[in-house]
Amino acid sequence: MIVHIVMFKFKDENKSSNIEEVKNRLDALVKLIPTLKSMEVGVNFTVSERAFDLSLYSTFETKEDLDAYALHPEHLKVVELIKGVTLESKVVDYIL
Repeated sequence: MIVHIVMFKFKDENKSSNIEEVKNRLDALVKLIPTLKSMEVGVNFTVSERAFDLSLYSTFETKEDLDAYALHPEHLKVVELIKGVTLESKVVDYIL
């Protein structure tokens, strides 16, 4: 199984509403992308300079399934939204 984790730091402008919209759009991907086996999207509550605002934890059967997800049109729509409302992101992918 492949685990894909991403963390996002959002811009201050409309931060709360942008976090909520991105969370909802990411949550919807589970029903739209067959290779995406599961996804958890969490909003951070810790106040710290090190903290990011939102994270996702998703699973895939294979690396090829992760690649298919990355190129899926529904995922790319969410990526475009995220690029416009975030300052930074970090990713880690590993085999479980």
